Amino acid sequence: MRLLACQSEPVESAAEHIPVLLAEVLDSLLQSPSGVYVDATFGRGGHTRALLQRLDGTARLVAMDRDPQAVAAGRGLAAEDPRLLIRHASFAQLREVLAALGISLVEGVLMDLGVSSPQLDDPTRGFSFRASGPLDMRMDTTAGATAAEWLNSAAEEDIARVIFEHGEERFARRIARRIVAGRPLRTTAQLAELVQAAVPARFHGGKHPATKTFQAVRIHINQEDQQLRLGLQAAFAALAVHGRLAVITFHSLEDRVVKQTFRDLSRPPQLPRRVPVRESQRQAPGRLVGGPRTPGAAEIEANPAARS
Repeated sequence: MRLLACQSEPVESAAEHIPVLLAEVLDSLLQSPSGVYVDATFGRGGHTRALLQRLDGTARLVAMDRDPQAVAAGRGLAAEDPRLLIRHASFAQLREVLAALGISLVEGVLMDLGVSSPQLDDPTRGFSFRASGPLDMRMDTTAGATAAEWLNSAAEEDIARVIFEHGEERFARRIARRIVAGRPLRTTAQLAELVQAAVPARFHGGKHPATKTFQAVRIHINQEDQQLRLGLQAAFAALAVHGRLAVITFHSLEDRVVKQTFRDLSRPPQLPRRVPVRESQRQAPGRLVGGPRTPGAAEIEANPAARS
C-alpha cells in the first residue's frame, strides 16, 4: 500500500482468494465502524468481506468493479448482506455511482490496483502467458477492443510506444516489429512466443521475457493510466473530513502516479506572493498519513501475489 491520504479539516472463489495487505487496510482505512465506505475494486471480495466484519449494522459499503464476473460474485454477497451495494463501474465513475445512490461523502475509499488472481488464473481472459487462451485482456468484457483487435490493426510505431511507455521494455521496437510480422495474433501463446523470440536470450533473466509486454498491452487496452488518475481525484473528492483513501499498487508506473497525486493533494495551493489571503485558503486539501506500507515476509510466504 504505497500511500494513505486523509482529507484535512478546514480551519477465483472467495474462499481461495487471499487479499493483499488485509491487516494494513483494515487498520488504516477504518476510523469508525459506522458511515459509508467504498471498495472501488471488489475483485472477489476479500477486502470487502473483512470490512463488513468490522462495520456495524448502520454502515454501508459500496463495492465497484469493471469486471462483470466480479460484479456477479458481489451480487451474491450483497444478497446475504444488505449493507453491501455492488455496482458495475470503474473507479473513475465513483462520483456518478455515489450520486446515483444519493451519497455525497464517504469515510474511506480503497483501491486495489492491477489484475486480480482470478483474472490471471483464467486462460479465457487473456491476461497471462502461463496458459494459452484468447488474446482479450479487457477488464470489462462487455466493452472496448480486445488486445488481439488492437495488436492486429495498430501501427508498428504505436505498438512500440505502448510497450516502451507502459512496460518500460528496452526492446520495444524489436518486439513491435515481430508482432507486426507475425500478424494476425489470436492467442496469448502466440504473443508470448513472438516476444520471447524478439528479446535476446541473455536478457531473459528470472522473469518471462513477455512479462513487460503483457503488462503494457493490458494497461493500454484498459486505459489504466487515465482511469487511475480520474479515480484518485474522484475518490479524494468524495471523502468526508478526516476520511481516508488507501491505494494498493503493484508496479512502478502506477505507484508513481499515486505518489505524485497524493503529494499534490497534500500541498497548499500555489498563491500569488504578497497578496493577502485568509488562512483557510492556504491549507492543503489533504495530508499524508504515515509512510508506504509493504507486506512482511510472513505474508509474502503465505501469499506470493503480495511480493510486488
